[in-house]
Amino acid sequence: MIQKPTPTIEDYLGVIYTLDRDGEKVIGARLAELLDVSPPTVTVTLKRMLRDNWITIDDKKQIHLTPTGSIAAISVIRRHMLTEWLLSRVLDIPWSELHAEADKLEHSISKDVEDHLISALEDPSACPHGNPMPGQESISDDWQVLTSFLIGDTCVIKRIHEWLEDDPGMMKFLEAKHVLPEKTAKIIDISHTNKNIQICIEDNYTSIDFDVADKIFASRI
Repeated sequence: MIQKPTPTIEDYLGVIYTLDRDGEKVIGARLAELLDVSPPTVTVTLKRMLRDNWITIDDKKQIHLTPTGSIAAISVIRRHMLTEWLLSRVLDIPWSELHAEADKLEHSISKDVEDHLISALEDPSACPHGNPMPGQESISDDWQVLTSFLIGDTCVIKRIHEWLEDDPGMMKFLEAKHVLPEKTAKIIDISHTNKNIQICIEDNYTSIDFDVADKIFASRI
């Protein structure tokens, strides 16, 4: 029987999976940044994960999930996303707070409960923020980051990347400005001097810095 990873290990697995999915190199320094822990802490945890066969580390110090690690990563990400939907639909938790609240619950969801959630929620292909469920990544093939659009373009917001979800203040800002999945946005201005893009959604004019807009995906109309 495969051992269940601890909550800490599950957090690492989820981040490693997401980085790899996005084509980023997975190294210790990036994990320390994203998980907000010290490099020595990352080193100790990676040694445990290596010992327990969750990961491998190659000669270039890049980290890779083992088949066992990949299965565990997919499980925790799916449980997290399903929990977000549960909190949204049943408890009406604000959109901007779903990620943080799901983080507190995801580790205690059993496989049986996960299966029931999939059925009850009609097997969603993405989380409430538009990030694809593991195995459903193809739904985002035609989505583009906001910074790829031109002035005058109209698009439909589709996805707020996981890294933005980790910033509660930014999520509240986006929610307040209606920068939400399935909202129609028009590109009003692009300032390379100020490094931001201005969009209009439902008569709300909003300026978004390029580094944030690069993590918001939309489909062209």
